Amino acid sequence: MTLFEGSLLVANAPLKWHPRLARMASTASPLLAADGGANHLARIGLRPEKVIGDLDSISTSARAWLGEPSMLHLPDQSRTDLDKAVAYAFDEMGVERLTVLAALGGRTDHDAGNLGVLARLAMGERLVFEDVGQRVLALIGEAALLAAPGEAWSFWTFDPAVRVSIDGVRWQVRDADLSAGTTPSISNEATGEEIRIQATGGAVVVARHYR
Repeated sequence: MTLFEGSLLVANAPLKWHPRLARMASTASPLLAADGGANHLARIGLRPEKVIGDLDSISTSARAWLGEPSMLHLPDQSRTDLDKAVAYAFDEMGVERLTVLAALGGRTDHDAGNLGVLARLAMGERLVFEDVGQRVLALIGEAALLAAPGEAWSFWTFDPAVRVSIDGVRWQVRDADLSAGTTPSISNEATGEEIRIQATGGAVVVARHYR
């Protein structure tokens, strides 16, 4: 079994601790939480190095167990707690890569905000949202991503000016508009072990749906 090596942030969307995700959290360094994400970690007895956000979602019991030195109160209401935590991880802690659990699957507005952060930063594999069934990232420019034949992949943008080309999928894309409101590529299919993507003019969001 390969241990997860890297930085991990737990956000506050609903999270069921699948064994693979729990193993990732148990070996991550640093281990961080965005506000109520600390509640998820407390459930399995893990203490994040920092809990970042406006701290209105962390439970009283989890906060008492973790202690005030691990709390980083950032009350800016113009930014989501995930946005604040991601910025802290990269800018203040100097992490190179960050995997985020529990970023999606909760309230629709929170999901939209978190995907917006992902697309705005567009860091490719340096910033990914992970759960049991999928891996989501956003990128600008060219990238080659590992795949498994037959997997479902989805691609979309939030800006119709972005042009996207994709190879290694059943329905290839050539310099196309994949804006979410009109023509996204949903449930495309990997044909081999690599998918090649080029996005110009902005970011494309990429979701790999595990088999």
